[in-house]
Amino acid sequence: MIDIQPVSETGLIILLGDHIDTQLAVKIGKVADQIRKNFASELIEVIPSYTTIYIQYHPLKVDFVELKKQLLSIVDSFFVRGNEGGSPSEKGKVITLPVYYSQEVGPDLPEVARLHNCTVDEIIHIHSQLIYVVCAIGFSPGFAFLGTVDPAIATPRKIEPRKLLPAGSLGIAGQQTAVYPSDSPGGWQIIGNCPVPLVDFEKDPMSPFSVGHTVRFQPISRDEFFELGGTLWSHWK
Repeated sequence: MIDIQPVSETGLIILLGDHIDTQLAVKIGKVADQIRKNFASELIEVIPSYTTIYIQYHPLKVDFVELKKQLLSIVDSFFVRGNEGGSPSEKGKVITLPVYYSQEVGPDLPEVARLHNCTVDEIIHIHSQLIYVVCAIGFSPGFAFLGTVDPAIATPRKIEPRKLLPAGSLGIAGQQTAVYPSDSPGGWQIIGNCPVPLVDFEKDPMSPFSVGHTVRFQPISRDEFFELGGTLWSHWK
């Protein structure tokens, strides 16, 4: 399903699928990058997501009909003619994030292990052995929704979200995983913490993530966690 529809006088949405798929996310990321390159002055914003790309454009620089025609040509080159690959292994550099997997910073780790009849070490191994794909960015600046978690450890969100989570909290929600880049409320199952800052409002871009990027998690020790600037959170509820 490929379609382009107007959503406002200066906005449109490109519909590229109907379900979450890491290979689709790779293609969407590449299409969004190509659109930015081809229309550097005509577009105000390009926002890729799970199955769509939202575009806001300057109506005095390009009209919807002409823009749609050119966008369809770009989409066709990636989705129909296969101009670029869409497998996670073809996206180049992998972003490696250090994570301290421990109940000290991941209070839900024992419960996730219990739910899946696994040991804590098995949960850590399964979660850290995969390479994940950034499928969308949202909820808060720099929050990258990563897919997909191994079904063996996929875990529903908490029934009651926590009112506050510390920055760096690594969580699972269904078959998605993510690191909270800043202190915020959250309902994901927290299994560890990444001590490396993932958002900087003084930089452009403010986050290292873009849709289609790949991410892996590297388990680290408690000492390494502190050496990298990690701190313990005393307000878990």
